[in-house]
Amino acid sequence: MPFCFRALIVLAGLLCSSAVFAGEVRTPKGVIELFTSQGCASCPPADSALSQLVAQGDMVVLSYHVDYWNYLGWTDTLSSKENTERQYGYAKTMGRSGVYTPQAIINGREHVKGTDLAVINAKVDGMQKSGEGLTVPIGAAMRGDEIEIEIGEGQGQAEVVVAYFTKRQMVDVTKGENSGKNMEYWHSVYDVQSVGMWNGKKMTLTLPGKALGKTKKDGCAILLQSSGPGGEPAAIIGATVLMAGRKKN
Repeated sequence: MPFCFRALIVLAGLLCSSAVFAGEVRTPKGVIELFTSQGCASCPPADSALSQLVAQGDMVVLSYHVDYWNYLGWTDTLSSKENTERQYGYAKTMGRSGVYTPQAIINGREHVKGTDLAVINAKVDGMQKSGEGLTVPIGAAMRGDEIEIEIGEGQGQAEVVVAYFTKRQMVDVTKGENSGKNMEYWHSVYDVQSVGMWNGKKMTLTLPGKALGKTKKDGCAILLQSSGPGGEPAAIIGATVLMAGRKKN
């Protein structure tokens, strides 16, 4: 089954609100996907940078915990092989032979070091100006117990991907390279689902919404993402975020 149809697809994206952070992103400038690990000594600064991107309130931001550093003595409590596969999928799309942490993927098109906020913001702004930003409008809201997604017109074809995430969580790391640290993580993706295909025309999708607002299920990001010849994740052309509790007017 193609990579993008295996619970890893695109997903990408979202921003959430809290008493400390800015409100939800309604018209995002871009999508940032951070690949990180609790067992990576270089990752805490990137995790902190991600929280600052959330605070900016103008982008869809997602965090994917990979599992390939678990052998260093600490098993990342948020990691999954699917997240690792997604990162390797991007590597193939971009013609790279390997992966690294902390790595930030921007709009599914380019990668940069996840700690460099200035570069990330500059890349997002540059993509907007060059036509490589989010060009297809997407709206999402809760209607009763269902999620209603509305996608506008545009060019091309893309998957409609829903990435479920936890807004914020704290983790005590007791072993490995970050031993003794109490780590804060935002927008950690724990499930990704491909829910349909978009062919350039307006469309509306209705999904069960019972997953939102229960236990750790705080929200989801809806993404329009193209794929490579082998189903690898590629350019993201539209995105929005839906937090538990947002109702349709």
